Parts: sequence; C-alpha cells; structure tokens
Amino acid sequence: MNPPKFDALCIGNAIVDVLSRAEDDFLVAEGLHKGTMHLIDNDRAESLYDAMGPAIEASGGSAGNTAAGIASLGGKAAFIGKVAEDTFGDVYAHDMRAIGVHFNTPRLLSGTATARSMILITPDGERTMNTYLGAAQELGPGDIDPDIVGEAAVTYLEGYLWDPPLAKEAFRRAAATAHAAGRRVSLTLSDPFCVDRFRTEFLGLMRDGTVDILFANDSELRSLYETASLDAALAALAADCRLAAVTVGADGAIVVDSDGMSRVAATPVETVADLTGAGDLFASGFLFGVARGMPPIDAARLGTVAASEVIGHIGPRPEVSLLDLARDAGFSL
Repeated sequence: MNPPKFDALCIGNAIVDVLSRAEDDFLVAEGLHKGTMHLIDNDRAESLYDAMGPAIEASGGSAGNTAAGIASLGGKAAFIGKVAEDTFGDVYAHDMRAIGVHFNTPRLLSGTATARSMILITPDGERTMNTYLGAAQELGPGDIDPDIVGEAAVTYLEGYLWDPPLAKEAFRRAAATAHAAGRRVSLTLSDPFCVDRFRTEFLGLMRDGTVDILFANDSELRSLYETASLDAALAALAADCRLAAVTVGADGAIVVDSDGMSRVAATPVETVADLTGAGDLFASGFLFGVARGMPPIDAARLGTVAASEVIGHIGPRPEVSLLDLARDAGFSL
C-alpha cells in the first residue's frame, strides 16, 4: 500500500459562518433558544442576517473546520462538500484553498444557494446557531472522488450528513472506498439531536466495522447509549468501537481503545471567547496525530492544544499556527 498523500479527507456540510456578538435580549426578541441550533429556510436566513449586528463571514462547517485545523498543524487535508455557484460559494472555495486544503467538489449550478449559519455569540461565550443548509444538502455519491479517498490515511465523515438520502449514499460510498484502499474511516456524531434521529444506524456503522474511529462529546455519547451515566456509555462504547475519543469540555478528553480508557486533561485557556469549533479542532489534532503514527493518548493531547486555540477567539478556525502551538507544547512535528 502506498503512503497516503493526505492525512485526512474530511466530508461534510460546506457552510459559510456568519458570526456576530449578541445580547440575551436579542435572542429573546428573535424567539431563539440560547445554546441551540435551529435549521431555517432561506427567507429566515435573510431576515436574521438583516437584524444582526456587525458580523464576521468565514468558511465553516464541522468537517471543513477539522480540515482547516489539520492544515494549520502542517498536515495535508482534503475536503469534499457542496457549494453553489454564488458569492458565498466563492468565499468558501477561496478560504479553503487559501489555507492549503484540497477542495475541488463540483459546484451546484442552479436552484439552491450556498449554505450559511448565523452564529450569535452571547457574552458568556455560548453560541446560538441558525443554519440554512442549502446547497450543502445536495452532496451525492457522484461527488466522492475515489482517488482522493484512496489517498487519505483517514476519511472523516460528519454525522450531520446522515440526514439527506443522497449524502447518506455518498457517506457509504466513501467508507467502502476507503476500506477497499486499506485506509481507515472516522465518524463524528455531531449533535445529540442528530444521534436521537439515527441512533440505530450509527450503532450499526460501528458494530459492522464501517467506522474505525469515533468522535463524540459526552452529551452525544450518553444520547447514543440512552443513559445518564457517562461511565455506562463509555463501557458500552468500548465494546462497539476499536478507537474513540470523547471530549468532556473543561475536563479534557477520554480515549477508548484496545488498551482501555485514558483521560487527557484540557489545555488551559485564559479566556473562553467562543466555543464554536472546539470539537472540530480537537478532531483535527487527533486525526493528524493518528495519521502520523502517534499513540492515541498523544493524539488526544494534540487535540486539546488545537481546541484550546479556537475557543480563545471568535470564529471556528485557527487564527495562529497550530503547528507553532504544538511545538511550544512539546510536540516534535
């Protein structure tokens, strides 16, 4: 088997994030529940955009953020996601290529606009997301480039993509192609509500060997196993998946593998400005580390370094070199 060209191929919703600070009163006036994610239509996206204060527009989406983090670590990442032939599509494509991520998914030429998410950040750092999925939901099996999949050490799949039928087909095709090439497949559970809808299918993907590496936070994992006990969920996870990384907020992360369970402390952060992208960037460090042959415990430590950078500022992607931060933290990269 040839050495991989990419550390990871990330497949997910291509979304332009529109980030703005907001007071709690604004959320109440707009009928929004703090800390949640709302799916909205194009009309609501336009009206909310008009009502928001000054905003930062940047390429986002969970898997796209992970690809950006891998690139910032000095790794090689590719991304597959669908954007339209419009201004937001131009923004997304430019941002991905400018940071060194391979991105050449064919654009949607008519009908639906590029996805965007209005993210309102309150003074406590909590995010309230309002997402129009648009063209991102049009990703299909024809968009999966088998050559790119075969050249990636790990193919990383976003749980949100399990909603649209065509994207689900794309997901399965990518996984089968990766395994046929002798590569690994990873899944992030994405959201407790996503888990509630597709619990049986996600468990099936783990148990039948489609998924080799699982990412989840503690809420998603407890939802997956329908228990209030994190310990019970971790015990069940150990029987279902070969390798998993579970983030537990300020308490860091837990690695589950053939050696048992190991806890990794969070990298200290002076100020939490915005939690957007913390899990995505943890996945960046972990995937990069695993792709480069690190023991899972060290890969998780690298993940906490990456996550600590992104929560210290507004926006879901690194503002400084993660490679420099990792070296400062003692990693030889």
